[in-house]
Amino acid sequence: MSEIRDISLSPSGEKKIAWARRFMPLLASVEEDFKKETPFAGLKMTVSLHLEAKSAVLCRVLMEGGADLHITGCNPLSTQDDVVAALVAGGAEVWSVYGCSAQEYDRHMAEALAFGPHIIIDDGGDLVSMLHRGMRDLLPGVIGGCEETTTGIIRLHAMEHEGALRFPMLTVNDARCKHFFDNRYGTGQSVWDGIDRATNLVVAGKNVVVAGYGWCGRGIAMRAHGLGAKVTVTEIDPVKALEAMMDGYEVKTMDEAAPYGDLFVTSTGCCGVITARHFEKMKDGAIACNAGHFNVEVDVDWLESHAVSTSEGRSSVTKGYTLPNGRTIFVLAEGRLVNLASGDGHPVEIMDMSFAIQALAARYIADHRDSLPCSVISVPDEIDFDVARRKLRASGIAIDSLTPEQERYLSNWEV
Repeated sequence: MSEIRDISLSPSGEKKIAWARRFMPLLASVEEDFKKETPFAGLKMTVSLHLEAKSAVLCRVLMEGGADLHITGCNPLSTQDDVVAALVAGGAEVWSVYGCSAQEYDRHMAEALAFGPHIIIDDGGDLVSMLHRGMRDLLPGVIGGCEETTTGIIRLHAMEHEGALRFPMLTVNDARCKHFFDNRYGTGQSVWDGIDRATNLVVAGKNVVVAGYGWCGRGIAMRAHGLGAKVTVTEIDPVKALEAMMDGYEVKTMDEAAPYGDLFVTSTGCCGVITARHFEKMKDGAIACNAGHFNVEVDVDWLESHAVSTSEGRSSVTKGYTLPNGRTIFVLAEGRLVNLASGDGHPVEIMDMSFAIQALAARYIADHRDSLPCSVISVPDEIDFDVARRKLRASGIAIDSLTPEQERYLSNWEV
């Protein structure tokens, strides 16, 4: 049933998965629990994620929990064909090929959903959107799902506001053990890994412009500063802009920053962040890339239609656009997620935490299938604390706990 590049690539993928698994003690502990409990026995599940080694470990944990799993990618340039091959060789059903067209991407999602999942794990909201738009006959069978990223949660809240959401969705990205670490430290490190692989240029001394100062933007700016860059932040939220200023960064509009920046990184989850009027102001050789989920933050379509010539940069994921003014602007990874399209994504230990939350959130849905409302639901604190405690134990760290006297003090307003 699967549609992949080449099953013979599986040995290479298996090596990647084994390496990731070696450094994912939280998922290993969850897997042991799932083997005993089989929380997904009799349940069908569709997973849409960036298909590389860490997500493959998660998929195998879910299968050990009894899930009948169908898998697809959530970005055409983040699928690693050898990892996908290893998943299929291990008994999973997968529809995903690196570099697939938009039409193939949609077809792969539809194939992964066609068997009628009870639970979905989504990254960016594409599964939810397809179910509600074109596969509504499957909606009654869905008992709930989990959303991995900020962009997907924005879409879910819009659906909930319009009364369109037809099953419960847990916002995994909002869990503290996810966005505090994954979005900040994971994105902060992996974005610069992807940029370095695509460009092999020094960061120190460069003028780096970071669009958006959410958790991802904080991490990107922090690591750029650590590498010696001069960092400017653009924002629409006045409180976040003040925070960026207090953290020591220049804060400008994108119009002000466009002539100044050497390297631009978008991380807003919105569209049209860097557009025609900004490109026309940029210096020759400026580099733009995106760390948001969808390829709509940097207006690559405008560059494609207005450039007088194009050229391939250092690698196949770096493209130069020469504008009528004679300046060349480089875009990394077609404006898609630079950390995954140009690199391997977040560090293994970071995704161990994020995917432990995913797995436990999916179990929560299975355990509470008859009581959850059709709405956007926060991950319960008990899951956050469970993951935090597992991580501390795996790191050999002990923490204090409240004494009975301290508990009485905190709970008594008359003290």
